[in-house]
Amino acid sequence: MCGIVGLFLKDKSLEPDLGHMLTDMLVTMSDRGPDSAGIAVYRGADDGQTKITVQSPNPESDFEGLAQKLGVDVTCIDTHAIISCDQDQAPSVRARIDDMPNLRVMSSGDAIEIYKEVGLPKDVASRFDIPKLQGTHGIGHTRMATESAVTTLGAHPFSTGADQCLVHNGSLSNHNSLRRKLTRQGVRVETENDTEVAAAYLSWKMQEGANLGEALEAGIDDLDGFYTFVVGTKDGFGVLRDPIACKPAVLAETDQYVAFGSEYRALVNLPGIEAARVWEPEPATVYFWEQ
Repeated sequence: MCGIVGLFLKDKSLEPDLGHMLTDMLVTMSDRGPDSAGIAVYRGADDGQTKITVQSPNPESDFEGLAQKLGVDVTCIDTHAIISCDQDQAPSVRARIDDMPNLRVMSSGDAIEIYKEVGLPKDVASRFDIPKLQGTHGIGHTRMATESAVTTLGAHPFSTGADQCLVHNGSLSNHNSLRRKLTRQGVRVETENDTEVAAAYLSWKMQEGANLGEALEAGIDDLDGFYTFVVGTKDGFGVLRDPIACKPAVLAETDQYVAFGSEYRALVNLPGIEAARVWEPEPATVYFWEQ
């Protein structure tokens, strides 16, 4: 079943409250998916800096001395750590992280941070102090596992490209054949989750020169199944439903924000929601906003 939320802020005065608003929206969706939860927040790094979010099942031992080993700044938050480095250092830092078998990269880029774990949204948000995070936009997901195990790596959001992430409600029927195709193209897919395949497909399309809107348009033909996607990039926020659109979805827009929820009740506490334009996104139609 799963629950999805997303919030794209137009009004900078709301940015300090992004984490609080996203958390409230996602907690409201808890009964749609009780096994794991995650949130991606976009909040810029310092100029010339890259952020790499990593996760470890044994943070006390794996994060000890990590800053010294990598020669960069590391901020540890429960089972996750935010590694900050100069952009020209990022490839070598990532290579060294990949050689550390207990560390798993959740995301990397100039702005994105992803926090996800097994558990209910309220517990995951509390562990990482999500309500205190500020930023420009973000997406969240609470999962009911249907196609893969209940693990941290199987939780959403999935990030397969710099500053890009995706959450998904539904199921893809052609994800195995698409996974093989992407592997031949050199695209890395680490889990059995069909959502990661969808994220990797969009990353591949954007690497080929498409913007997010164009990549989502191509997905209407190439991704078979039933799905609602909410996607984030460094500057953008997109929504796509499959041509049948059997999964619930609601969008709301005001002068201050664009908000998405699997159900309207996720949006009811947002400021000014009573005056928002509220609608159900059309099937096979790309909705996309950019900063």
